[in-house]
Amino acid sequence: MLDISTRKVAQIIVMSRELGRAEAELRAFIDALNEDEQAELVAVMWIGRGSFEVEDLQEAIQTAKQEATTPTADYLIGTPHLSDNLENGLEALGISATDEEDEVM
Repeated sequence: MLDISTRKVAQIIVMSRELGRAEAELRAFIDALNEDEQAELVAVMWIGRGSFEVEDLQEAIQTAKQEATTPTADYLIGTPHLSDNLENGLEALGISATDEEDEVM
Protein backbone atom coordinates (compact mmCIF):
# COMPACT_ATOMS: atom_id res chain seq x y z
CA MET A 1 0.00 0.00 0.00
CA LEU A 2 2.09 2.97 1.26
CA ASP A 3 5.78 3.01 2.07
CA ILE A 4 5.55 6.27 4.02
CA SER A 5 4.68 5.50 7.62
CA THR A 6 1.42 6.63 9.17
CA ARG A 7 3.50 8.26 11.91
CA LYS A 8 5.29 10.49 9.40
CA VAL A 9 2.01 11.55 7.81
CA ALA A 10 0.57 12.21 11.28
CA GLN A 11 3.61 14.36 12.13
CA ILE A 12 3.02 16.39 8.97
CA ILE A 13 -0.70 16.73 9.80
CA VAL A 14 0.09 18.05 13.28
CA MET A 15 2.78 20.46 12.05
CA SER A 16 0.58 21.76 9.23
CA ARG A 17 -2.07 22.69 11.79
CA GLU A 18 0.53 24.89 13.50
CA LEU A 19 1.94 26.32 10.29
CA GLY A 20 2.46 29.79 11.73
CA ARG A 21 5.03 28.56 14.22
CA ALA A 22 6.14 25.28 12.65
CA GLU A 23 6.62 26.10 8.97
CA ALA A 24 10.41 25.80 9.00
CA GLU A 25 10.20 22.53 10.91
CA LEU A 26 7.51 21.20 8.54
CA ARG A 27 9.54 22.21 5.49
CA ALA A 28 12.65 20.46 6.84
CA PHE A 29 10.64 17.34 7.71
CA ILE A 30 9.14 17.08 4.21
CA ASP A 31 12.51 17.81 2.58
CA ALA A 32 14.05 14.95 4.57
CA LEU A 33 11.61 12.42 3.10
CA ASN A 34 12.86 10.38 0.16
CA GLU A 35 11.37 10.86 -3.31
CA ASP A 36 8.97 7.92 -2.97
CA GLU A 37 7.68 9.14 0.40
CA GLN A 38 7.18 12.66 -0.95
CA ALA A 39 5.25 11.35 -3.96
CA GLU A 40 3.08 9.16 -1.72
CA LEU A 41 2.39 12.11 0.58
CA VAL A 42 1.22 14.21 -2.38
CA ALA A 43 -0.89 11.29 -3.65
CA VAL A 44 -2.57 10.87 -0.25
CA MET A 45 -3.34 14.60 -0.20
CA TRP A 46 -4.79 14.40 -3.73
CA ILE A 47 -7.00 11.47 -2.74
CA GLY A 48 -8.12 13.41 0.32
CA ARG A 49 -9.21 16.41 -1.72
CA GLY A 50 -10.89 14.24 -4.35
CA SER A 51 -8.47 14.70 -7.25
CA PHE A 52 -7.91 10.92 -7.40
CA GLU A 53 -9.89 7.90 -6.23
CA VAL A 54 -8.44 5.31 -3.85
CA GLU A 55 -8.21 2.73 -6.63
CA ASP A 56 -5.99 5.19 -8.55
CA LEU A 57 -3.35 5.41 -5.80
CA GLN A 58 -0.50 4.09 -7.97
CA GLU A 59 -1.45 6.46 -10.78
CA ALA A 60 -1.52 9.35 -8.29
CA ILE A 61 1.95 8.41 -7.02
CA GLN A 62 3.34 8.25 -10.57
CA THR A 63 1.69 11.56 -11.44
CA ALA A 64 3.20 13.17 -8.34
CA LYS A 65 6.66 12.00 -9.41
CA GLN A 66 6.20 13.16 -13.01
CA GLU A 67 4.74 16.55 -12.10
CA ALA A 68 7.21 17.41 -9.34
CA THR A 69 8.38 20.71 -10.80
CA THR A 70 8.56 22.60 -7.49
CA PRO A 71 9.89 21.35 -4.16
CA THR A 72 7.31 19.12 -2.48
CA ALA A 73 7.42 21.17 0.72
CA ASP A 74 6.58 24.37 -1.20
CA TYR A 75 3.71 22.66 -3.01
CA LEU A 76 2.19 21.10 0.10
CA ILE A 77 2.62 24.13 2.38
CA GLY A 78 0.90 26.23 -0.28
CA THR A 79 -2.06 23.83 -0.44
CA PRO A 80 -5.18 24.98 1.43
CA HIS A 81 -6.55 22.56 4.03
CA LEU A 82 -3.43 20.36 3.91
CA SER A 83 -4.05 18.63 7.25
CA ASP A 84 -7.70 17.90 6.41
CA ASN A 85 -6.81 16.56 2.97
CA LEU A 86 -4.11 14.29 4.40
CA GLU A 87 -6.47 12.95 7.07
CA ASN A 88 -9.22 12.40 4.50
CA GLY A 89 -6.79 10.67 2.16
CA LEU A 90 -5.59 8.29 4.86
CA GLU A 91 -9.17 7.55 5.90
CA ALA A 92 -10.13 6.82 2.28
CA LEU A 93 -7.23 4.35 2.18
CA GLY A 94 -8.50 2.71 5.36
CA ILE A 95 -5.76 4.13 7.57
CA SER A 96 -6.42 6.07 10.76
CA ALA A 97 -3.85 8.62 11.86
CA THR A 98 -5.69 9.58 15.06
CA ASP A 99 -3.61 7.46 17.45
CA GLU A 100 -0.38 8.53 15.78
CA GLU A 101 -1.42 12.20 15.94
CA ASP A 102 -2.13 11.86 19.66
CA GLU A 103 1.35 10.39 20.23
CA VAL A 104 3.01 13.15 18.21
CA MET A 105 1.24 15.86 20.21
